[in-house]
Amino acid sequence: MAAIMEIEFKFCIPAGRLKAVEAALRRGTVARTRLQARYFDTADQRLAADGVVLRLRKEGPRWVQTVKATGDNALHRLEHNVDLGTAAPAPQMDPQRHQGTPVGERLAKLLADGTPLVERQSTDIVRLTRDVRVTGPAGAVIEMALDVGKVVAHAGTSEQRESPVCELELELKRGDVQGLVSLARRWSQQHGLWFSTVSKAERGARLLAAQETVEAVKAEPPRFADQHPDGPAIRQAVVASCLAQMLPNASEIAAGSTDEEQIHQLRIGIRRLRTALRELADLDPASGAAQAAEWESPLVDAFRALGALRDCEQVVKLAQPRLREAGAPDFDPLAADGGAAADAPSPGDIVRSPAFQNVLVSLIGFTAAKPAEPEPAPAAEGDPPSAPVGANDARRLLRKRLQRLHKQVLRDGERFESLDTESQHRVRKRLKRLRYLAEFVAPLFDEKKEGADTYLKALRPAQDALGEFNDEAVALALYREAAARDARAWFAVGWFTARREAGAKACREALAKIEGAARFWKKSG
Repeated sequence: MAAIMEIEFKFCIPAGRLKAVEAALRRGTVARTRLQARYFDTADQRLAADGVVLRLRKEGPRWVQTVKATGDNALHRLEHNVDLGTAAPAPQMDPQRHQGTPVGERLAKLLADGTPLVERQSTDIVRLTRDVRVTGPAGAVIEMALDVGKVVAHAGTSEQRESPVCELELELKRGDVQGLVSLARRWSQQHGLWFSTVSKAERGARLLAAQETVEAVKAEPPRFADQHPDGPAIRQAVVASCLAQMLPNASEIAAGSTDEEQIHQLRIGIRRLRTALRELADLDPASGAAQAAEWESPLVDAFRALGALRDCEQVVKLAQPRLREAGAPDFDPLAADGGAAADAPSPGDIVRSPAFQNVLVSLIGFTAAKPAEPEPAPAAEGDPPSAPVGANDARRLLRKRLQRLHKQVLRDGERFESLDTESQHRVRKRLKRLRYLAEFVAPLFDEKKEGADTYLKALRPAQDALGEFNDEAVALALYREAAARDARAWFAVGWFTARREAGAKACREALAKIEGAARFWKKSG
């Protein structure tokens, strides 16, 4: 028996790159194995709903029973394997084989009521494996596995649904996780691979349900390992929570989804992540600012590219009914721009881009890395300290950040009507940073989150007012540009221009109300 914590990357391989990936893998010693697996779940799929996978797999001549479950970040997986030898006929599934392990206990709780297991799907995979040694400070031994084959869903009838598998897995066998990250970055860049969160078991579940699009993943608060984390631990937990929203949505989009909500949630995740990198950099003086600078550009590029067309489409969709009601001529400001839209990259192109995939791999590695040891040597005179920020100092720094953003938002609100358009837009972005930072760190100051929830609720009227004001500014710019091509756009230009003064006043009044909100971070402790 073996109970382990897996740390691995999984990448999808574009069909046109498979030969090159296999040729590169074969430059070392490879082993070829046929893997025939049978996956089990309850009829109501409770294991899948809890992120648990239970299978029997024939690996060459031997049978292995495995249970896996999601871990605490994008790289970690709980796993327990039981070697059943070369039994013939095939052994029966027995969940009791995993007793006494963390993942086995999780499985036992799900099956405690005696609900029977049924075979839900199977896979037939040819796997090529090779061990790679990464030398240097981040030394590691990594197993590379190229899987080509199919997933078959058993719908309980003679009908079978199939989905092809073509993916590369990189699993850390021993050593530094940064060695794994280094190898993953190199292979993904060389071969145009993209990170995927979809397991073979999940592929089968989707086939069973005939599901083409899955629900977009929304933001969840960070999970801190203890009540008093130090600065680096706070940064890791917050970045991990951002990735938990980003990665599943990015994985779907990279695979070809054009679902509007998935794109929207990925952009929210990127915005939250950028806030975390910017506002929490001082919690890790040794590397926080440098990492934020390194990761910022690809994140900004992807965010803007994903939003370039969607934002305009959404604004026009909201604006046109109001304009028609006001008596405007029927006119679509985006219709004449079809040629430019046709030349724009697809959402999948943007997410699969080497720069964006590279930053995803780096961020995943960051969340999986062990905390750095404190620097024993003092910093040179005039240099910032390089030792990690302790729990008490971290809370002090976070209070200062929250207080600074709170005061800046109030100051901006007082003079909102006199600001130029770009500065007004910056106020909205600053308010978003205040909201996200408050959401991130609320558990550190307010265990029950009652005070934080009250504060966040007080921000909503200003968020709504600024959001509507910004949408109208985007619409005004769109129609003004379209007026050069079609005179019908002038009605909208005049209508939106006439609304600017009242809209700015509404924003000022909404921002002023934030002053009375009780600041949860001001409590003692």
